[in-house]
Amino acid sequence: MPVRTRVKVCGLTREQDVEDAVAAGVDAIGFVFASGSPRRIGVGRAAELRRRVPPFVTVVGLFVNESVEAMLACVEAARLDAVQLHGDEDVDMASALSRRTRVIKAFRMSGPDVIASMPPFATVTDAWLLDAWVPGIAGGTGARFDWELAVRAHGLGHPVILAGGLRPENAAEAVARVAPYALDVSSGVEASPGIKDPLKMLRFVAAAS
Repeated sequence: MPVRTRVKVCGLTREQDVEDAVAAGVDAIGFVFASGSPRRIGVGRAAELRRRVPPFVTVVGLFVNESVEAMLACVEAARLDAVQLHGDEDVDMASALSRRTRVIKAFRMSGPDVIASMPPFATVTDAWLLDAWVPGIAGGTGARFDWELAVRAHGLGHPVILAGGLRPENAAEAVARVAPYALDVSSGVEASPGIKDPLKMLRFVAAAS
């Protein structure tokens, strides 16, 4: 029996969006703590939104070049289930975090050489997230990369989460071509940056199933 591809919606900022995402059937939601993002929220706000998330829906915090101490403080205060590292975090940092929480390491797929940097992270992370490379922007760009790179990374045997340029119209194609552990979407299900569209989330989950 084929394994079901999971869905994470990232960049939630409002109670209604959390409730709509849960109603759509997502497996995980993401809160962005990275400065400069239009989807960034503070720890207190994340804790408020976290209370709207039922059991069995995973809550992930997205960070860019933050300290281990600051991330673990967010994990505790907002009751995060995992951290997602979108910056230049190294294996030692991922290892330190993995002793306290689940870790997802994001890689910006600028070319085939990125794949060679991934295996050392396998033992200290729970999954790799593959996103598009856009100069100066860590994520949430809506840009798509060459999915053949994702297929090659998937072949390394570690769970792969596919991100970058996903939307309801191409979610089924992404599943068919890459067979990832999960799809991670943000701008592709938005009405505007940080404001989710409930119909798009429903359509995306249905297309990924």
